[in-house]
Amino acid sequence: MSTKPARTRVAPSPTGHMHLGTARTALYCYLLAKQTGGQFLMRLEDTDLKRTVEGTEQELYDGLRWLGLQYDEGPDIGGPCGPYRQTERREIYQRHIQTLVASGNAYPCFCTAEHLDRVRQEQLKNKQNPRYDGTCRNLDPGQAARRVANGEPYTVRFKMPTEGVTVAHDHLRGDITTQNDQLNDFVLLKTDGLPTYHLAAIVDDYEMGITHVIRGSEWLGTFPLHVNLIRAFGWEEPIFVHLSVFLKPSGKGKMSKRDSAAAMKDGHSIFVKDMDELGFTPEGVLNWCALMGWGVAEDDVMTLDQMVERFSIDSLTPSPAAVNFQKLDHFNATHIRLFTAEDLAARIKPYFVREGLPVDDATLLKIVPLIRERLVTLGDCLDFAAFFFKEEVTPVPEELIAKGLDAKQSAEIARKSHQILSALSSFSHSEAEPPMRAYVEESGLNPNQVFGILRVATTGQKVSPPLFESMEIIGRDKCLARIEKAIQVLESL
Repeated sequence: MSTKPARTRVAPSPTGHMHLGTARTALYCYLLAKQTGGQFLMRLEDTDLKRTVEGTEQELYDGLRWLGLQYDEGPDIGGPCGPYRQTERREIYQRHIQTLVASGNAYPCFCTAEHLDRVRQEQLKNKQNPRYDGTCRNLDPGQAARRVANGEPYTVRFKMPTEGVTVAHDHLRGDITTQNDQLNDFVLLKTDGLPTYHLAAIVDDYEMGITHVIRGSEWLGTFPLHVNLIRAFGWEEPIFVHLSVFLKPSGKGKMSKRDSAAAMKDGHSIFVKDMDELGFTPEGVLNWCALMGWGVAEDDVMTLDQMVERFSIDSLTPSPAAVNFQKLDHFNATHIRLFTAEDLAARIKPYFVREGLPVDDATLLKIVPLIRERLVTLGDCLDFAAFFFKEEVTPVPEELIAKGLDAKQSAEIARKSHQILSALSSFSHSEAEPPMRAYVEESGLNPNQVFGILRVATTGQKVSPPLFESMEIIGRDKCLARIEKAIQVLESL
């Protein structure tokens, strides 16, 4: 474990919903920063104006906070290295671009889109890798400066080395060597004066003192450009960590945002907002995504604080990780069982409120121990406990008929049960269960037959928490009224 405080950053673009990849990157950045006593930053890479989606910036803030990954500096809270939106840092990028052009490491490019497209098509026709053909690379600097001064549209490209090799070091993969004659002169500054990712990310990481760049493996292709850019400025290179790729649940092919639609049919998603709405907990989601790319046991159950203690970038792995939604269910259910009764009650209460049910805290605290072991998501509370807060339940008539019996026989069981229960001085489960079990023994009936009728009558469903504990919470008057209604239904069949 490094003793030097790390400064890390998550730098999403507000171009769509916050997804699993952003959550995992943010988590690893958070863990490293907190473990070393450093800082975790949030930066908005918002220079792709055409793809920016309204509302997603706030969704990113909300998503990180829902996960419990509170950043120390960011666009909405400020900090000593702001501004933290790239569109607000134009002057900073212009200053650094001028440095690169003056040193001969970058140059204005006046090539039109039509020219670039013609070159690209010709290269493809000749079975060559499409790349910039260098038309403006060797323009006389004085001539280029005059064309810029005259208002001619231009971009700025980085002058990549054309001989030898570039060796870039990734913490997970080691040295990555690229032949320089295969590299491209990438655009650093667009015609609108905004930087591309390549310039903005490198400049921002330097200006913000980022020590570890933890990001997705999709940036490995331009990794040689980024280290050459850093070296052209003469800056110290941060530690680069390119994370593993997410694979589809089948293990075949890269998981993409488009795959979330299929996952939603089974109650899952790769979008953080959806996970919250589907009833998954921040603890379960973090535990799940932490282990996809972290070389520890797949079933390790950890809280965020425990992750901070155990985390090491040396334990990360570049091996692709299949997205296993069953594991998400497992971790979510496990963390639900770890919550205190008060915490779990507070988390599930909104689900009842949204259904318009008159939930009260005292009753909810009694219910939590009965349903905790059955919950996979918080939303499951409705399936197992909504009947507690309803004035009436409406069973499916056929479900009131016990297996192997007819409606008349089932009605008789319901009447006998009502008679036994109404005679009790107390409706506690310890008082109600023994006489009902005695009735089962005396009648020679199957317990599933008697208790099945009682369960459907009092809860309105075939599956519920423990029957007599549930009846105690529902209450004497309400239970007896529900059984009377069930008798009427059975007699009408």
